[in-house]
Amino acid sequence: MNKSTRLSLDRILQSQGFGTRKWCRSLIADGEVRVHGDVVTDYRASFATEGLEFTLFDEVWPYREHVYIALNKPANFECSRKPSHHPGVLTLLSEQCEWRDVQPVGRLDHDTTGLLLMSDDGAFIHAQSSPKRHVPKVYLATTQEPVSDELIAQLLSGVQLHDEPAPLAALVCRRVAERQVEIVLEQGKYHQVKRMLAAAGNHCVALQRIAVGELLLSQLGLEEGEWCYLEAHHLALLAGQLT
Repeated sequence: MNKSTRLSLDRILQSQGFGTRKWCRSLIADGEVRVHGDVVTDYRASFATEGLEFTLFDEVWPYREHVYIALNKPANFECSRKPSHHPGVLTLLSEQCEWRDVQPVGRLDHDTTGLLLMSDDGAFIHAQSSPKRHVPKVYLATTQEPVSDELIAQLLSGVQLHDEPAPLAALVCRRVAERQVEIVLEQGKYHQVKRMLAAAGNHCVALQRIAVGELLLSQLGLEEGEWCYLEAHHLALLAGQLT
């Protein structure tokens, strides 16, 4: 969408996830919406979207053409719009996000916790999910057995999974505790960390994604189940390559 776009107020509210056009028009008619400090009751009034802020229900909302979200995913939530055995991660977001058709960027297993990106921007989702981007993802794995030097060496040199044509190797692998290892991957294969650890002779008992690119979960201050909007400086970190 061009930055100079002007939209009618009802379309603005609808685009921001506040409900149907009919419902948004009723909010406007009821005097619930302020723009530039003034109550606007004509839903046909148009405004430039660039830099626009409006007040609804006494809360200030910036206009966002798209939303980019970071969720600290708890265990036992599915990254699916149609979950089968556990609640879906979308239930952790606001109703606005549902109206905006926000979707997860890739998937974390239901028992994996940590940083999950979500958006209503299809191009962003595709780009972040594409293996061609080579965006590193950092995981903290808790293992059943102590982390040995041999385990780390195997993960760095590559382990063969039964359904992969070639061995898969970690970009970085380091022991952080007796039974914890940090693993950096570029790929996003099914159950990859768990399967790599099993192929190397250990077993993963807990798994957390702690970073995507240079965006660290610890930077965001999110407790499990909490989420936040990502701003431009966060998005720039997603393309970063770890060193």
